[in-house]
Amino acid sequence: MARKFLYVVAVLIVLALAAAFAYRFYGVQLMRQFMVPGGEAVALPPPDRAAYARADMWIARPDKPGNPALWTPEGFKPADEPEAAVFFVHPTSFLDTATWNAPLDNADANNRAALFLRGQASAFNSVGAIWAPRYRQATFGAFLTNKAAAQQALDFAYRDVIAAFDEFVKEAGDRPIVLAGHSQGALHLSRLLVDRIAGTPLAKRVVAAYVVGWPVSITADLPKMGLPACSRPDEAGCILSWQSFSEPADPSLILDTFDATTGFTGKPRAGTPMICTNPLTGKPGGSAPAEANLGTLIPDMSFQSAQLVTGRVPARCDGRGFISIGRTPPDFGQYVLPGNNYHVFDYSLFWANVRQDAERRLAAYKQ
Repeated sequence: MARKFLYVVAVLIVLALAAAFAYRFYGVQLMRQFMVPGGEAVALPPPDRAAYARADMWIARPDKPGNPALWTPEGFKPADEPEAAVFFVHPTSFLDTATWNAPLDNADANNRAALFLRGQASAFNSVGAIWAPRYRQATFGAFLTNKAAAQQALDFAYRDVIAAFDEFVKEAGDRPIVLAGHSQGALHLSRLLVDRIAGTPLAKRVVAAYVVGWPVSITADLPKMGLPACSRPDEAGCILSWQSFSEPADPSLILDTFDATTGFTGKPRAGTPMICTNPLTGKPGGSAPAEANLGTLIPDMSFQSAQLVTGRVPARCDGRGFISIGRTPPDFGQYVLPGNNYHVFDYSLFWANVRQDAERRLAAYKQ
């Protein structure tokens, strides 16, 4: 009986190793096969004009009980009287393949989004009161295909984000504004900069725009986004962007899609350099050692809490504009994507530096 048990254990180990091998070498193909919905995107009605005046349409807002964006690791706390207003668009948290867009009441997607706010939006709670809307986000598989339905799903999601932002501007009053997002949220934020910030009085109120985890072409996108890329750490009214990989990095999952698209200027993005703000220095390009990292959030097994660890992760802008974090980053387990892509942790890797960066840019804005 014991020998039979050992055989079973051995088989399970072999299967686990085979699965890991398949994910390592065929991860992108597997994701595209199993995570892209079939069929057409279902047309969604525009959001009600007054929808985002309701508290239940926000995952985080200043008057919302249990606000996940107010979480902080030990040794930090939110501002008692935040000076700025922060509009944060959360990343993709909907993984279903039955439909292209998330229902607003999908519990799994909403719970994941709240976790993302704890690890990402929380970096900004020392400078501003945080608004983070629920929106009918496109599912994860929409980023793995060039089907027309994928773009339709993203367009439907963006309508919600725009409606939420318009309400946010009313709620924010005359306070300075921090814009931030990640992944799908950063994609919508980049479009919002073109449609709501560029050439408007609001541009003068923007402390900074953190378009993180989404590529921004310096030549094909930036000229239409209304703000320049940040050139120094004490600059206000500018855009920051980065995408994190450990070595050896394979960003083909991003570049294959990005290079097949046209930028906001109407020019192709193929081969163009991307904004790469070094999150440890607040400057474009360059490198910084792990000692410059003021704190990386290392989540526990349940991802319900995290420990802040200093001096663990370096950062170097590499290639066309990706952040390299070296060969021995912290172990984040199954959430590292194919190609050594630390996409999920773009904020967590540099949490304390992002917090300091926002504080420094707000001080520059006030001057």
